[in-house]
Amino acid sequence: MIKCPQTGRAIPTGIKADRGSFRCSAVFFARTHCSICQTNHDWFAKEAWVNEPSVE
Repeated sequence: MIKCPQTGRAIPTGIKADRGSFRCSAVFFARTHCSICQTNHDWFAKEAWVNEPSVE
């Protein structure tokens, strides 16, 4: 997930990974289309986080 700089809301990047795998991945740069503001956002891995559903 990343934060939309226009709205401040969380948006999915489309990348599927668990927290451990994402943390071990190489530093990278990506672009994601935002369904909220309809623009593309450029982002670095350090700005993203993994959204893992809570287990109840």
